[in-house]
Amino acid sequence: MTTPYYIVYEDKIRANMEKLRKVADNADVKIIMAFKANALWKTFPIIAEYFQASTASSLNEMKLSLDYLGNDVHTYCPVYTEKTFPEFLKGSTHITFNSIAQYNRFHEMIEKWNRSQPEKKVSAGLRVNPHCSVIETDIYNPCMPGSRFGENPEALADGLPKGIEGLHFHALCESSSYDLEKVLEAFKQQYGHLLPHIKWLNMGGGHLITRKDYDIEHLISLLNKLHEEYPNLELIMEPGSAFTWQTGDLVTEVLDVVEDAGIKTAIIDASFACHMPDCLEMPYRPNIAEALPDDSESEYSYRLGGNSCLSGDFVGDWKFEKPLKAGDTLTLLDMNHYTTVKTNMFNGIQHPSIWLKPSIGEPVLLREFTYEDYRDRMD
Repeated sequence: MTTPYYIVYEDKIRANMEKLRKVADNADVKIIMAFKANALWKTFPIIAEYFQASTASSLNEMKLSLDYLGNDVHTYCPVYTEKTFPEFLKGSTHITFNSIAQYNRFHEMIEKWNRSQPEKKVSAGLRVNPHCSVIETDIYNPCMPGSRFGENPEALADGLPKGIEGLHFHALCESSSYDLEKVLEAFKQQYGHLLPHIKWLNMGGGHLITRKDYDIEHLISLLNKLHEEYPNLELIMEPGSAFTWQTGDLVTEVLDVVEDAGIKTAIIDASFACHMPDCLEMPYRPNIAEALPDDSESEYSYRLGGNSCLSGDFVGDWKFEKPLKAGDTLTLLDMNHYTTVKTNMFNGIQHPSIWLKPSIGEPVLLREFTYEDYRDRMD
């Protein structure tokens, strides 16, 4: 296995699936997978043993579910067009609209479809904004002031448009059950009068149920209480990160070590900008298997620099037991969710190969990238 490469672990995926299934079973909640966090479809056969429903925000995500995961597709897009909407109708079981105006634009098409295809009826929903911010990083905060996501309560004071069967909110990002509790309270205060009149409530994504310190029992209790309050509702959650949290790594090699202004940078054969863009967008510093704890007394401290020409293609710092040198292997942990889906080929940098470590047996190559992949993106 030549660096750089991503490696995904079947055992770790299954461990996450078991936690999610516990919640689904004990809280009578439908858990669906968000493709925006994970589109590595060659691992979908593992996931499909536990969950077969998905949420899609594009035609390509919808098609990926229909081909490799399941036909239960809950679609939400900030906007639809006359060109794309008929195809969404053919492939979706639920379609959520971002605004009343968008629903009014397409509701006759839904009605016509449901009359002509009663066996493939599509349920229409509306996204709302609970105006409860529990996320510090604005780029991932759907409820920040000026948000473009969801209708405001003033527009729904007199009820829902005819034909809307569900409500959807999304206000979390790698959040806890206690964050969900805060958002639910704000949501009920603003939109509670609508809940007796709908069939389903989609609580969006951002539920990091598989994180080690997540209070699963509190979540189950919270959802069961919601069932007691509104027994008419089917509850839906669409976590993205939780499905593949800490299930894969990116293995790299140090190619050179440079120093300027007293700062040592180990340049690796991968790129934060190309292969780990969330590290720069969020930003966050991933853990490295070979590094020491941050409070270590070690004098050997390094940034990691990517191999692209972008000046800001670096993250740091980490401490190590001994000096880094060319040829050292570094394993950047938790590089599956929101990683492989966001990679790019800026600068023509060679894309890491992707491997799967089965529960039994040797790693299996899922995908290797070539010059033709880079060339054909512009073909």
